[in-house]
Amino acid sequence: MPGRLNGSRLAEILTRESAAFASRTAGSAALLETARGVMPDGVPMAWMAGLYRHRPIFVAEGFGSCFRDVDGNTYLDFNHADLSNTIGHGENAVTRRIARQAARGMQFLLPTEDAIAVSQLLRNRVGLPMWQYTLSASAANTEVIRIARAFTGRQKIVLFEGKYHGHIEPTMAEGGAPGANADAAPDGMGISARATADTVNVPFNDIPALARALQDGDVALILTEPALTNCSLVLPEPGFLEEAYRLAKAAGALFALDETHSWQFAYGGLIRAHGLSADFVTLGKGLGSGMPLGAYGMTAELGGFVERHRDVDVAQVRGLAIGGTTYGSAITLAAAHAVLEDILTEAAYTRVAVLGSRLADGIERIITTHGLPWRAFRYGPRSGFCLAPELPRNLDEALPSLDQAFSDARRVFMANRGIWEAIASAGPQVSFVHTEADIDRYLEVAEDFIAAVSAD
Repeated sequence: MPGRLNGSRLAEILTRESAAFASRTAGSAALLETARGVMPDGVPMAWMAGLYRHRPIFVAEGFGSCFRDVDGNTYLDFNHADLSNTIGHGENAVTRRIARQAARGMQFLLPTEDAIAVSQLLRNRVGLPMWQYTLSASAANTEVIRIARAFTGRQKIVLFEGKYHGHIEPTMAEGGAPGANADAAPDGMGISARATADTVNVPFNDIPALARALQDGDVALILTEPALTNCSLVLPEPGFLEEAYRLAKAAGALFALDETHSWQFAYGGLIRAHGLSADFVTLGKGLGSGMPLGAYGMTAELGGFVERHRDVDVAQVRGLAIGGTTYGSAITLAAAHAVLEDILTEAAYTRVAVLGSRLADGIERIITTHGLPWRAFRYGPRSGFCLAPELPRNLDEALPSLDQAFSDARRVFMANRGIWEAIASAGPQVSFVHTEADIDRYLEVAEDFIAAVSAD
């Protein structure tokens, strides 16, 4: 196990706390039994059971930085539905805008003025001039890959180990590094090996490996998060992303930044914060703040390519395979307009960065107090426990911080004390409605957990 973790102690804590959790959530247990008759695992989406490693609970309501389950237990939320709703629960400017638009009409398969406003706001923040909308970042990444393949006339895509770009076939792949004896293999059941045969994975922060992947001139797209956020937190080394972009251009490939998570870290995303260059940027989750929404921005050249190669249904002109009936709907873009204009302001990002430092500093203090050879992750509002003496530079170095026993015990321990912890690979993170008192409460419970784990 990672440094100074006692496996038997973690198992004891998990057993004890799981029993307490079960006794506190009897109402959820009863609903779950009924739900299992009509839904696998009793949930409407598989992750609602698979992410937590404990019995799912049923939610009654949310308000601000908290939500309440059907048993009346209140949880201070540090998961935010895996960053898909960092603006808080309950009534706010977004819910009011949604209600107004719903009364006027939710979907027309035609644009509304909100589409212009949202695209202008994103252009000004991100720096890419042309925008399209989907229902998720997964769908946005799908369309970016298709456009890149059509534009370049190539098939291969390059990803980085430790990535996650959605449950889409080309990116659900592992292996396939340059010089390997086999193509990338599907990273999950039900995925065709043919769909991943043109995928190449290389280590993050490894420019020589990336150069080897590009050397044959057959890559359409490099797709990466600007910081890996789905295997704890792996930051780019200075100059890595700039050199990756330069290599892409030299090899005739396109370069895309997936800012689905990192959009929450800084105003305008990391592309703006670090002055990066990209052909595409994809967004999702928090842009709709609970409404299903994805988006991607692109250069003017690529926007022109999309215009020239659109599908024309009646004429049966087979253009780019992009779009969807409910993409870019009136209701989702009304929500995004309010999110961008009223909540995700530059001042709001400055505030959460300060709270994020408070959270990371507190985690560092806990680690130091207990003499553990660990670090705190930190970037803007994002933090967490790095279970190693040095911060990771790639997936292999990040894996110790994804210790399942540590994560499982911590999650249920904190839930029993009113903290809804982030999923194992992503957080905790400060939301736009958290207060200093919320951060301090998280740290108080985290301190109790580490003390329990570290006790002789």
